[in-house]
Amino acid sequence: MSISVQFRRNLDASGWLPGARHLPSPNCDARPHGMAIELIVIHNISLPPGVFDGDAVIDLFTNRLDWEAHPYFQTIRGLEVSAHFFIRRDGSLIQFVPCTLRAWHAGASNWQGRERCNDFSIGIELEGSDDLPFTDAQYAVLLPLLATLKTTYPIQAVVGHSDIAPGRKTDPGPHFAWQRLDVPPA
Repeated sequence: MSISVQFRRNLDASGWLPGARHLPSPNCDARPHGMAIELIVIHNISLPPGVFDGDAVIDLFTNRLDWEAHPYFQTIRGLEVSAHFFIRRDGSLIQFVPCTLRAWHAGASNWQGRERCNDFSIGIELEGSDDLPFTDAQYAVLLPLLATLKTTYPIQAVVGHSDIAPGRKTDPGPHFAWQRLDVPPA
């Protein structure tokens, strides 16, 4: 089964995507009652920065990161964050938080005058950095994932973390190929 077909399935009633690896994160909570999911936020992450293919991001999102394992980890010690989805460089898709819940991915944020973007958004982390292009395998998973989310929720926009937290965040960075999404950057 191709990746594009595999991830075009609907989410289940709890907001989990069949076909994704499920690793539940404790870093989430309930969305405000009646809050529609209208925004998708694209991020990038690697831990330590610029290092790919390890489990540090998974460990961070599941509160199992060994803070002593790398000097950089001391700068983020105690951070409790997550995302709904994480797309690895090889195209592997991991879901940490069901879409029905609020993942802690955006932090202090504002989109078109609305604060607290976590309340009404889905966060997608791409394994990467601002300094390198993302892989074809990542886009091959991201595109059908976005299509699934757009058919499930009343999504109004797909934006970068930098669009909702300008001056504080720069991701997904200048190498993210917005034109591949067929949506203009914010």
